Amino acid sequence: MSTTRTARPRRASTEAVAAPGALAADVNLPESLGYRVKKRILGKPLVNDELHGEKLSNPTALGIMGIDMISSSAYGSEQMLTQLIPYFGALGFMLVMPITGVILGMLILLTLCYRDVVSVYTKAGGSYVVARDNFGPRIAQIAAVALMIDYIVTVAVQISAGTDAIASYLAITFSVDITSEKLWITVAVVLLLCYGNLRGVKEAGKLFASPAYVYILLVGMTLLLGLGQLATGNLSQATNANDTSYGGVISSGDHTSWVLTAGAVLALLRGFANGGSSLTGLEAVSNGISVFKKPAGRNARVTLTAMSIILGSLVLGISILAWQMKTYPYSEGAPTVLAQITHLVWGKNAVGSVMITLVQIATALILYTGGNTSFSGFPFLVSYVAEDSFLPRQLRTRGHRLAFSNGIIMLTILSLVLIVAMGGNLTKLVSLYAIGVFTGFVMAAAGLFKYHWVRDEPKRTWKLFVNGSAAVCSLAVVLIFAVTKFTEGAWLVVVVFPPAVWGLIQLNRRYRREADALANTPASASLPTRTQTSILVLVDSVDLAVIKTLRYARSLRPTEIRAVHLMVDNVYAEQLRKWWDASQAADIPLEIIEVPDRRIRRASMELAAREAAEGYEVTVLLPRRTYSPVAGRLLHDRTADRLAEVLSTLPHVVATIVPFDVVEAIEELEAAEQGRAVKPKEGDEFAAKPRSTRKMLLDAECATVPDAHTGAPVEVRPINSVRWRERAAVEGRVRSVSVSPVKGSPALEAELYDASGGISLVFYGRRSIPGIEPGARMRVEGMVGEMEGHLAMANPTYKLLPREGQDEEE
Repeated sequence: MSTTRTARPRRASTEAVAAPGALAADVNLPESLGYRVKKRILGKPLVNDELHGEKLSNPTALGIMGIDMISSSAYGSEQMLTQLIPYFGALGFMLVMPITGVILGMLILLTLCYRDVVSVYTKAGGSYVVARDNFGPRIAQIAAVALMIDYIVTVAVQISAGTDAIASYLAITFSVDITSEKLWITVAVVLLLCYGNLRGVKEAGKLFASPAYVYILLVGMTLLLGLGQLATGNLSQATNANDTSYGGVISSGDHTSWVLTAGAVLALLRGFANGGSSLTGLEAVSNGISVFKKPAGRNARVTLTAMSIILGSLVLGISILAWQMKTYPYSEGAPTVLAQITHLVWGKNAVGSVMITLVQIATALILYTGGNTSFSGFPFLVSYVAEDSFLPRQLRTRGHRLAFSNGIIMLTILSLVLIVAMGGNLTKLVSLYAIGVFTGFVMAAAGLFKYHWVRDEPKRTWKLFVNGSAAVCSLAVVLIFAVTKFTEGAWLVVVVFPPAVWGLIQLNRRYRREADALANTPASASLPTRTQTSILVLVDSVDLAVIKTLRYARSLRPTEIRAVHLMVDNVYAEQLRKWWDASQAADIPLEIIEVPDRRIRRASMELAAREAAEGYEVTVLLPRRTYSPVAGRLLHDRTADRLAEVLSTLPHVVATIVPFDVVEAIEELEAAEQGRAVKPKEGDEFAAKPRSTRKMLLDAECATVPDAHTGAPVEVRPINSVRWRERAAVEGRVRSVSVSPVKGSPALEAELYDASGGISLVFYGRRSIPGIEPGARMRVEGMVGEMEGHLAMANPTYKLLPREGQDEEE
């Protein structure tokens, strides 16, 4: 078996194929310091085969996707009271009930709307997808910005509320005030979640579903016991109306004639706006519908309904008990209203101590894990938007552990800035919440309204009524929030929102212009290709970097090679000429061109343009010395990069940077001076191994060839154990596939690797074979031969093996 194509290394190596970037034995590519640090911190890199979705059952999906929504019950009623009591005083406890009723009405309406969303969009849903499909990608950016703001604020609100739960427990149980430390605890938790998600924490894990059920059980028991005490007349009353500890309760107003004043109406609207934060997370099911087991639409509707019932029950129960117990919220957020209710319902005894501990731990856990849902949703959202070319394309790329690392880091930075700016104060953060949340509701409901408007289908009138009402009511909430909470921080969202949408549209316009420019065929492309080539080597010194560049220039076999120094200092230029004449580069004359105005970039462009004008295709080679990152930036300029940038704009001119590693040269010099060998870097373990040759293969010890007529099965072996002229069976992953002509006929060539090494598979007369593609797993059996000095099998029998998460196929 023999071909004329250039051989590539396929010798068995000791590096596992599972490691991305695994190299053949004779390739020396050391890992960078940054990569080694990342691998140490985040763990080994994951390969694409490990990216497979886990389909969730309804109970697990409820625990995972309901965390954000259900956890908002921990602070929803309290946030209403923070707006009502400062104006109405004790009357605010009674007014919280009608506001809770309005919010529950909104919950029912939006639940019906999103049940429709998951019925129509059973593969990818959410307000962004709904708006994009029904209004186009530009209008959809309103939903994109709304969701991004929602995710960012969700991290800030949920983590801050979780810290308040911890602070409440310490305040009630141990009388310990950690108000001054709450901000840094919140920041630390955000950083911890960021680290965990960069390592690849999966949102579908049952571990993340547990806090939701524990919280529902414990808080549900507390509310049922409290309502039972209320029915029997044994409900305890709070006595914290004038408490000055832990920052004190919020100031109490005395506006009892609330119906007659504009200020009272405004206070009611502010309370409603804060209470609207309880509805956050309702869209989580539509965003993650693809992870439901089939039938996805039906299971998503069941889960969404269960989430809404649980949330409505918890919010209603907390509001009733807060009204009856008169639990005043504190200005610093701790103790929380839920913590006070738990403490009063279970009493100051051993059982009460245990229950307050369990409830507050469960509350903190569900709030923290609720914040973690943004670390799953936000990166996927920005990756969708980036795929539509409305965000930088770097956000589409999966990182070291298959997570969208850039999106995770972006979310972490923005949420930390928000938390620090608001001092970790939950009430201030909630002021930013509902605009983004309800704008997303508006886009989803309006999109579904248009979807049904243009279709003649059963129950069309009912669907139009539900989605139209949801869109109008959600828009009303956005306007109420923007007006009533404007001075409390909502101005930030109102001001940022329009420029953010405009920025996404402009970025998309830029991408489209770039794509059009690259797709357009210039007139010069139709001209005949020039046959003469000229290489200009720009010389600034005589050293190994320049020698390497000259060697590379000669290997290109151009028509002409010129070494040029652009002179800005005549004394140095004369010294450079002497060095040049005394060096091994003297076989190429050194030209010195004066640059009196010291405009090196312009002078290099003029030189290249004159050369191109004489009919040459011009390549300008730029030696660049690479240093350590710190030394390179502080001690050296980046002239080569700047020259390459301007030279590449000229027609018939290409600028190429030829790097030379100065750090490695320094290590070799120091080792030579000390008479020792250079210590190999991580990743250099194969550098000393010789390249395999045909003679080495012919001299290898051969095993006995089994009788091909016996039909005895051949044992699957590691690739590095097979020998030339031996029948063998191996299995592994296909790393690459290519088509090469062999004696005028096509041949499909695949590289198969296992943990021990690789072997070539050649299928003559084939351009493609279904299933044989990069990443496929297969088992092959055949006679081992050689190709260009490397082990290979020609037309082996094969069997495709299942990838992870797939069924086996022949």
